Amino acid sequence: MQRRKFLKKSTLSSAGLVAAPFVASAGSLSTGAKPKAHTALFEGYPMVIATWDVPNATAKAWEILENNGSSLDAVEQGVMVEESDVDNQTVGKGGRPDRDGHVTLDACIMDKDGNCGAVVCLQNIEHPVSVARKVMEDTPHVMLAGKGAEQFAYEKGFEKTELLTEKSRKEWLAWQETSRYEPVINIENHDTIGMLCLDAQGDIAGACTTSGMAYKMAGRVGDSPIIGAGLFIDNEVGGATATGVGEEVVRTVGSFLIVELMRQGKSPQEACEEGVRRIIAKNPDYKDFQVGFIAVNKKGETGAFCIHPGFSYRVYNRKGHFNPVSATYITP
Repeated sequence: MQRRKFLKKSTLSSAGLVAAPFVASAGSLSTGAKPKAHTALFEGYPMVIATWDVPNATAKAWEILENNGSSLDAVEQGVMVEESDVDNQTVGKGGRPDRDGHVTLDACIMDKDGNCGAVVCLQNIEHPVSVARKVMEDTPHVMLAGKGAEQFAYEKGFEKTELLTEKSRKEWLAWQETSRYEPVINIENHDTIGMLCLDAQGDIAGACTTSGMAYKMAGRVGDSPIIGAGLFIDNEVGGATATGVGEEVVRTVGSFLIVELMRQGKSPQEACEEGVRRIIAKNPDYKDFQVGFIAVNKKGETGAFCIHPGFSYRVYNRKGHFNPVSATYITP
């Protein structure tokens, strides 16, 4: 398998701006250059930050936080919005299938006390993040996979749901006609939603959920359900989550790295930039794929950085609703 034979494709659909929009300036940094000084654009709590342009998800999380809800409830219910959105073909119901036509979902969740739960290769369940929370709260385990995760979900009262929509099915059939049926990673579908929240008590939680890469090999798992890679929370320091080509995030344990860098004194922005640079250092062909991180520290300061322009994120806090914010990026 050629790890670095990626399709050079990364798309971002824009949504209309609401409230008082603020778009951060997107700058370019050459490889090896010293990161630019970063002034925290968003600070304080409660607050929510999420990858990509997901206004409905962030609004739902903010509604919970505004009503003095916990950060854990906020991240779960926030990302559930995207899991139910059949127009979002990267998450949950309506997600694009693997190369055999099966929609398999991955998700994880982590709370302020370091408790965490995850599911991988879960089929027929609309809300994998909620199953992940049940794994965290109702079992001695951290992760359940495949049929075991599905059976556990039924035991907990989750209903069986057909996840493959007609739109995704037709696109999969078209892909079969034009693509070689071989194990080559592609990045046609990598817009994972990761969400971080601080509640009114200043406690942090995070969640990450995805349907994974479109037309992946059956059984493929990326970074999204992997604690430390796709998501990591340390309530003494902050949290981070990732989006993009999961294989590259796993190789650097990216989210854990970013939280540890914040522990050492780096700002969320500086930590995200270093996280991306670690990936670039191991990938001479990094121009061919996309990876992005978002992070927040205990002050409510945020950071975001990615490979290539195009990655955006959303923030809600007491200062307002900022959407979408263009992450700073590194230029090949």
